Amino acid sequence: MQVEISDLSSTVRAVDSDTLLSAPTLEKIVRIVLQAVDERDAHRWRVLDEERISRGINYDQEMEWSSWSR
Repeated sequence: MQVEISDLSSTVRAVDSDTLLSAPTLEKIVRIVLQAVDERDAHRWRVLDEERISRGINYDQEMEWSSWSR
């Protein structure tokens, strides 16, 4: 199939790269990233707490004893 285009018109807009990351846009990105980091850290702390609880009191005593014997 052969297609012939006689006239073609298009619009080209020049964009300043600095305007793509305006202050509000950058603040929104930073807020989202910080929220994700906080959620990740909170998850890590929950996992550590669960591991500590599941090991029981003997593990806590062993850790305390090993810190004294250093």
